[in-house]
Formats: sequence, structure tokens, C-alpha cells
Amino acid sequence: MLMAQFSLCSEEFGPVFIQEPDDAIFSLDSDDKKVIMNCEARGNPVPTYSWLINGTVVDAEADFRYSLIDGNLIIHNASEAIDYGRYQCRAENSIGTVQSRDALLQFAYLGAFSGRARGAVSVREGQGVVLMCAPPPHSPEIIYSWVFNELPSFVAEDSRRFISQETGNLYISKVQPSDVGSYVCQVKNTVTNARVLSPPTPLTLKTDGVMGEYEPKIEAHFPQTVLAAKGITVRLECFALGNPVPTITWRKMSGNIPKKARLRKSQAVLEIPNIQLEDSGSYECKAENTRGGTAFRGHLQVYTLPQWISMINDTQLDSGEQLHWECRATGKPRPTYRWLRNGEPLNSQSRVEMVNGELIIHRLQQADSGMYQCIAENKYGAIYSSAELKILASAPVFSTNPIRLIATVGKDVSLECRPRASPKPRISWRKNDRRVQIMLLRNNTLRIINSSRSDEGSYVCRAENQFGSAELTIVLLVKEPMRVELSPIRVEVTVGESVVLSCKVTHDPSLDVSFLWLLNNQPLNTQQEGGHFEYIQTQSSTADLMIRSILLKHAGKYGCRAQTSADSVLAEAELLVRGPPGPPGVVIVEEITDTTATLSWSHGVDNHSPITTYNVQARSPVSLGWQTVKTDPEPVTGNMESAMAVELNPWVEYEFRVVATNGIGTGDPSTPSRAVRTKEAVPSVAPANVRGGNGRRHELVISWEPVSEEFQNGEGFGYIVAFRANGTRGWKEKMVTSADSTTYKYRDETFPPLTPFEVRVGVYNNKGDGPFSEVVTVFSAEGEPREPPSEVQAFAISSSEIKVMWKPPNPGPGRPQGYEVSSWKDMEQEEMGKKKRTMGNETTMLLTGLDGNTQYLISVKGFNSVGQGPASSPIKISTKKNAPSLPPGNLMWIQEGNNVSLSWDPVKARDNESEIIGYKVLLRQEGRGHSQVMRTPNSAVVLTLPEGGTYIIEVRAVSEGGEGAASAQVRVLTSSGKRSLCGFSDLKMCTFGGRLDGLIPL
Repeated sequence: MLMAQFSLCSEEFGPVFIQEPDDAIFSLDSDDKKVIMNCEARGNPVPTYSWLINGTVVDAEADFRYSLIDGNLIIHNASEAIDYGRYQCRAENSIGTVQSRDALLQFAYLGAFSGRARGAVSVREGQGVVLMCAPPPHSPEIIYSWVFNELPSFVAEDSRRFISQETGNLYISKVQPSDVGSYVCQVKNTVTNARVLSPPTPLTLKTDGVMGEYEPKIEAHFPQTVLAAKGITVRLECFALGNPVPTITWRKMSGNIPKKARLRKSQAVLEIPNIQLEDSGSYECKAENTRGGTAFRGHLQVYTLPQWISMINDTQLDSGEQLHWECRATGKPRPTYRWLRNGEPLNSQSRVEMVNGELIIHRLQQADSGMYQCIAENKYGAIYSSAELKILASAPVFSTNPIRLIATVGKDVSLECRPRASPKPRISWRKNDRRVQIMLLRNNTLRIINSSRSDEGSYVCRAENQFGSAELTIVLLVKEPMRVELSPIRVEVTVGESVVLSCKVTHDPSLDVSFLWLLNNQPLNTQQEGGHFEYIQTQSSTADLMIRSILLKHAGKYGCRAQTSADSVLAEAELLVRGPPGPPGVVIVEEITDTTATLSWSHGVDNHSPITTYNVQARSPVSLGWQTVKTDPEPVTGNMESAMAVELNPWVEYEFRVVATNGIGTGDPSTPSRAVRTKEAVPSVAPANVRGGNGRRHELVISWEPVSEEFQNGEGFGYIVAFRANGTRGWKEKMVTSADSTTYKYRDETFPPLTPFEVRVGVYNNKGDGPFSEVVTVFSAEGEPREPPSEVQAFAISSSEIKVMWKPPNPGPGRPQGYEVSSWKDMEQEEMGKKKRTMGNETTMLLTGLDGNTQYLISVKGFNSVGQGPASSPIKISTKKNAPSLPPGNLMWIQEGNNVSLSWDPVKARDNESEIIGYKVLLRQEGRGHSQVMRTPNSAVVLTLPEGGTYIIEVRAVSEGGEGAASAQVRVLTSSGKRSLCGFSDLKMCTFGGRLDGLIPL
């Protein structure tokens, strides 16, 4: 039997779906009353299409509402009454027909509520009530909500109020006076988003008393049997009326409620996402209050659509053979199977068997060709698997004819005869027109054992069946065997050296020979070996392999395979490479103390050079990578597999590794050992760089460099700070328990600033006390400044500037390193003001950016690295009035050669501005940044300008409050001889004397 998948572009093949129709929901409110059901298939010839609705063929030609574009069905003026149902697409060509899965077409709409008025519902306070929604006709699902009195006031759900998304009803477990009002049910279509409102339902309270307490009554609950598809989210509802308001609880009767489940709406809804088969079972909700309880129980049943386990595939078979197809699917309920051939049901016959997804057709005929479909279905859905069956029928054909075959004396030869034919042909052999009686294998291959020259000749294979016959001629030539010699057979080299392997062949000169080099039985790819290998073929029968700069990985068994069309012979040689040792075996820590570790390892490969020594290395979290450690014995010789690492630090986590060395070099390190910690010991290293200074008055500040973790030697590490005033006998000792501490402060009001102390710092841990540092002298703190600056003065410079001056406090401890000046307005708190510090010990400061004509309070205080001293008493000072806001106007100027007479209208100061004391004339040459300044008390000035330049002039009024706004800029171009008169207000440019001189206001 020959079974194979086939898919060739040039071959004909049956329809195969690319796109099948999907379930669809069409909105009846849509402006475009057109539904499109998609279908597309590939095939050769190109398929044609037809459609079924509820099993009936759609006649697109007879009904103008239907049209087909390619495989897509278009329904015009779609209506639910006619077009609702299940649709299937059929694709057909000359090979056969396939039928798509069915797709459900639904229509989305939302009708209107009945306009009939709803009667009022009257209940006692404390009684439960159910307000009915009675939704209008709709498709598909809708979402319910309730409006209280008027939009947009919606009923908020809580433990007392619940809106069922199954019935749409509003449930109030215990009515309160605040519930009285008008209720409107709103429904929303989930597809169209359309909304409609019901007529209002009034809710009133009876006046004949208050309802007493009563036990719960479950009014809203999930169905007794809930069917759910695997993978969806299931929501189970349960709500009860009662007084007091009942509490809802849930449980699963067999097992626990799934962990993924969530309780919603004050526990009235149990939500289980991504439902699975194991979530099936009985669920119970229970409503309880102080008057009693009640429960409801229902069963959740999870179903699954069929899913394929195995499908059928395209198959080619000879006529007369047997077809055996099997399709398998999972599903709950378990799927059943049926078969289609070319879109029509396939029934059991004498040659056809169908049992549980298996299809068997005996004695295949040409009429059995076509498209087959296996359908697996349960009551929740169906899936389709399609395949093409081809029945082959052809006379024998040989793809290559004749064939020339070369063999070697003494070897077995196989002459194959494999024609393409259907059904299988009968095979016979002959040699030189005589029938052959040599060994014939079951697959019609002719086998010649221990061939010789006498076996040469022409062999003919004849194949025939009922459709015809064909012959294949094989010309057999028998040659002498080939011999291959590879030298040297065994060679030893050192890493970095080079070697040449030579391969020589003796063979029949009528045959061409090729060479293939192998390393450890794998073809050698010189392109991937970084230039280490080179093929050199000096003669047709000789090939050399050059290996340069040999590496350890180049060691192994090299093969030279010589090949001709008759023979293939392999010769081998061994290459040994001497090099540095390989990594030793993993290091094991046998025993650990506070300063030693006993290590063991196993020998690695020596790479053909004996190991002479081992180097033991260690690494810790505080070391700079791997460091060589001292060992006992020292050195560690190559025949040893253990040693003791010594002079380790206590209470440090170490990893160890070993590196081997031989006469050629040092190899790669072993894999590190597991991390181990040495045992604890008394600290042996004292703190370094003990010093002191700074701090507040009456403080002794002692600092040091902390001891690193590597030298703390154990847990509970800390410092012992010892000090005594110079000339005293007893030491005061203080414990500092933090290993990271670097400072200790001691305060004593009795000792004056800069008192000398003898200081030393020691260490300790849980094992005991360690050494102290050397004794150093440390002075107590000088402290912050103790007196304020004196003779503070302030002078108003302008409307925005005040200059402050002071004298430093009297010399003594607490010397200032700088000063801070505070300024604030008279009506503000000091905290609202500004602070500005000097760069050093300056005793003057210019305050800028102040408001004009404003009184400020100013104080000064000293500061140093310890803190701030007291502030001076505030002094009051007012800034000058603001500078003039108006610029000089009506500029007039007369130019005679290089002399310019300039005049302007005087500026008058406003009431809140400083009096004018003069004017500033600024002159700069165009293109340069530097300006010349001329001051004048008058509103006129004469300027002499150098020849041959263009100058920019502007004027500002000057007052005690500073400079005012600038006038408009003018440009003056100097020349000689002519006189010009210009005013800013009447000319943009002046010309005269036949040449261009100008005064251009800017």
C-alpha cells in the first residue's frame, strides 16, 4: 500500500476551506440592511460555491434578496422571520465537494415596554418586596438596571437591594421609608446598546403598622440545573427577603468552591471565571438572619464542544486496496461521528464500514475518489475534518533509464527496480537476454553476492500490470577495489604546534576520486574552525590536511574517506595533543575552623603531560575576585588530592577552587565549592584613623574608620570607645553596638571648649574583646558661635538694593565661618523673609531684588560647621522710591559733522517714584557690546563722535531709586561737512547734500 500526503501547485486537488462562516448577530436598527456570510476555499480547479439555510439550498438566482460574490453570501433587506437560522457553505470542483461547519445567524433588537400604566405597590415598613420588570421582546441578552424617581438616579445594589440579571426584577429584602418613590426598569441591548424604560411603578408604605421580624425567603435563585460551556464565566444568583436583612453564604456540596471564584453584589452573586470540568457539581446558597435560615441547591454541569485528537489526511491508494481512516475527538457529552462524501451522507454498504469514527472501504474503485469529511458532534456543536481520496491507476514508468552502475570486486551489489505504477506491477529480470536466477529480494531488488568481473553486463528489469509494461536497463561494471593509506597513523603534538596528515589512494585510473576528512566520525568543516585547518591536494590521488596552531579540542581520531563512483574507503589516524591540564573535579570542603579549611578534589585530565602542582584559590564577598591562599603543605604537588587552606579570616563566607599546572601551562579552574563560613573568633584588627573634632559646645566627638566585615570575625561585632581628659588616670568606656558606626559623641557640661582628651577605640564580638587602637589626642568641640555680630548697619542704595555691614563677634571658641543675613518686610513674620549667606568671613553684603519704597527688618547671625549662633537685634531700613517708569521723550538732535547735539523732554516722577537727579546717555558703536556712559543733570547734551562709524544712542532718567526706562534707540551715521536736523517723532531717515547720511530711530 502507498499512502502519502500530496499538495503540488500543478496538481489538481479538491476544495480546502480557507475561511468558514462564523456565528453572527445582525442589528435590525442598522442603516445597512445587508448581512454578509463569509466563505472562501482553495482548490484546483477553482471551486464554485453554494449555500444551505437550515439544510435547504439557497437559490440565489431565483431570490433577488440573495447574491454571491466569490464564496460570500450577501443577504439584502435581511429580516428575522425569513433569515434567522443555521447557514452552511459548500465548495465544489471536479475533484469533489466539501461542506463548511454551520453558522448561526441571529438578529439583535429591543422592543418597547407596554405603555399600560403600572399599579402602585404598597407594603409595610420592614416588609420585603419584588418589583417586576417584565422586559419587552429582545434579542440577544439585555442588561437590567432600575431608576429611582428620575434619571440619572439609579438604584444602588447592596445587601438590602438586588437586581437580578436573569429576571430583571428589583428585590428589596426590607423596605425602609427612604425607599418610597417611583421605580423605572431600564433595559439595554448588549449588541445595539439601545435602551428603553418601563412605565414607573410607585412604591408606597402602608400606614397600618410596621412589619415585624421574619425568617428569610429566597426569591431570586439560579436554575436547578445550570448548563455552562467550558471556559466561560458563570454567575449564580441568590437573594432573599427577610427582616433583619439576611446574610447570603455559599458552599459546594462535594469539595471546595474554586479559589478563582469571586462573590459579587454583597455575596448575592457567585462568579466563577474560566469554568472547567472540575468545577461541576452541586452548589448551595444559604440565607440566614436572627429569625432563621433557608437554602437553595442546584447543579452546575459543564459541557465542552468537540475538539479533535486526530484528523484525517489526504490519501492516495491503488485501486483494489483498502482505505482505513480514523478520526477521534474529545467532548462532553462524548461526540458521535458521521461521514460525508462530496457533501452527501455516507452510508454503510457491503464495502463500506463506519464504526466510532473509523471508516473502512474495501476493494477501492475509481468511483470512490473524492472529498470525504468526518464530523464529530454532540448536542452543543460539531467540528469537521476534510481529506481527499485519490485512486491511482497507471501503467509502469521508470524515471531514469538506462542506469550505469559501478561495483567493486568482492562486494555485494543491489540492483533496484522501482517503477511508478498502480496497481503494483509484476517484476522479472534478465541479463544479456537471459532470465536471471540470482537472489531476488522481496522488494524486487536483484542482489549479487561477492561480485566479480564475470558479473559485468546489461541487466533488464521488466514491470507490467493491466495498464501496460516498461523496462529498465542497468549496465553493471565491476572494478578492482581501492586502497587508502593515511600517515602518520599516530602523532603527538603540543598545543600551538602544527602537523600535516597525508592521505594517498591507489585506485582504478578510469574512476575519479574525491576526499572527505572527518574528525571523530564527523565531517570536518574548515570554515568553522577559525583557520586552523587547510586542505591541500597535490595530486589527483593524494590529499593532505594541514592543522595549524593546534588546540586541545583538535585531539581525536582523524579519518580520510576516499570515494569513487564504485567504492568508498576510510583510513584513520590518531592525534594526541599535549596541553595544560583540564579543570580538577569539584572541590569539597571537608572541615572548617576559624582560620583553616580542609579541601579535597579529584584529578582532572592531564592532557598527556603530568600535573606538577595545584594552586588553591578562594573568593569571599569582600575580596577582589579569586585570590591565591596559603596552604599546608606548600606547595601542593600534582599527585595530591587534598590540602588545607590556612590564614583565612574568621567568620567569612568563602568559596574555594583549584587550578592545576603541568609542564606546558596552567589549566582552567575547577568548579567552585559550595560557599562555607569560617568559624567565629575574637576580633584581631583594631579600628584605624581614630580622630575627632567638630560637634556642639560641651561635646567630645570621636570618629574612626569602621572595621570591614572581613575582619569582624563573628556576630555581635561592635566598638569600645575609651577616653579620658589629659592628666587623669581612669578611662571612661562606652559600647557602640553597630558594626557600621563611625562616630561617638560624649556630652559633659563641665568641660570647656577645646579640652584635650586621650582617646582609643577597641573592638569586640560574641567571642570576646579584641585589641584597641593607638591612643590619640582629641579636643572637645569648639561649638557654634556664641555671640551675634555687632554694629549692624544698613543703607538703601536704590529702590531694590540695600547694603548691610557689621562687625564680627569677639574672638573665642565658636568662631564663625560665615554669616547669614535675614531680611523681611515690616508687616511679615521673619520666617516669610529671605536668607542669604556670605561666601566666607566677609562683613558686608548687598541685598538685591527688594521691593521699592518698602520698610525691611534686617538681622545678621554667624554660623560654622556645628550650627548657627544668635542673631543680632533687627534694624529697620526702607528702600528708596521706585525708579522713574517713563522714558525720556520727544528726542531731538542736530548733527554737524561728528558733533551731535541731543535734547529731550524732562521726565517727571510720579508720587511713588524717586525724584529725578539727572540723566544717563549711553553710546555704543554698532556691532560692539561695550557702551560709553555720559551723565548730565540737564535734558540736553552735546556728543562728539569719531568719523566713519554707526552709533546707537539711548537716554535714561536717573533717580535715587535707580535708573528709569530707556528712551527709544537711535542710530547715527557719522560723516563731515553737512548739517542735519532730525526729530524722532517726524522722520524715519534724513537725506541731504546729494549723499546719504541718516539718523534712523530704532
